[in-house]
Amino acid sequence: MVASSPEMRISQSVVASSPASKMKSVVAVFLWLGTVNFVVFLVFLIIFVLPIRWSLTFSAILFASVFMPLYEESIFAKRVSKFIYTHGCDYFPITLVMEDADAFDPTRTYIFAAEPHSVLPLGVIALHGLPLDKIKGLASSAAFCTPFVRHIWTWLGLIPASRKNLVENLKNGYSCILVPGGVKELMFMKHDCEVVYLKKRFGFIRIAVETGSPVVPCFIFGQTRVYNWWRPEGKLYERLSSALRFAPMLFWGKLWTPIPFSVPVCAVVGKPIEVTQNPNPTQDELLEVQKSFISSLQELYERHKVDLRYEGVPLHVY
Repeated sequence: MVASSPEMRISQSVVASSPASKMKSVVAVFLWLGTVNFVVFLVFLIIFVLPIRWSLTFSAILFASVFMPLYEESIFAKRVSKFIYTHGCDYFPITLVMEDADAFDPTRTYIFAAEPHSVLPLGVIALHGLPLDKIKGLASSAAFCTPFVRHIWTWLGLIPASRKNLVENLKNGYSCILVPGGVKELMFMKHDCEVVYLKKRFGFIRIAVETGSPVVPCFIFGQTRVYNWWRPEGKLYERLSSALRFAPMLFWGKLWTPIPFSVPVCAVVGKPIEVTQNPNPTQDELLEVQKSFISSLQELYERHKVDLRYEGVPLHVY
């Protein structure tokens, strides 16, 4: 079920455009990653600081924005997304490396499974630079219920992560980008190694087999260095995280702000893992594909870790 070749050809394309001004880069990163922090800060002001009249006014604005049309095809939306893709990538910078660009057929759909999740899987933005005409990224559904964030992320080509959305977009000819480890992966993060949570993840594997869409291993180097972070330990924290379906943690970037550190981020894309289409796959079939995916991801990491200065950083798979 796995297509492999002893020969490997490296092709690299830089997603970031020519160096932009620092101000444009910071603005782009704020729109892309800082909007959620702005909303949290605004809610704090509403509850604890502002007088009642202003609190009610801003509360009404936030509430209305949740139901405001997304205007995905508007000129403004397209300009904002282009601005973020261009200058946001320049900030780090973010690059995209494909081991074999010719291995992808633009008439087919693929599931690009990127790891690790890290504090924020911001490196997946590079995958929107893949040589495919139709591509969507799946992100936490909570973001699409958050004021302003839902607009920005939708304009960037993201959709809520769900089985229904993944299957529908694949059937409609869209390749999809997802992070299979999800937010639960945060519970396993460590400072001295790279961690991925995959051994209990079968959802994306099942959909790949059911639809016949090849799975593509992708590893994002540098993403875990974009933010510093801290989270508590212990059984109580694990139970709370399981109940909330995400791992609460503190994270910070430059000057203890939400602005990330400008460290190089590189998204490396491996070769597609072909699957035999079966609308009713057995558990053994799913285990075989999962084993192939994990093995390919580990090999991808090993091939590139020295060039990307990760030679002393082990990869742990949970």
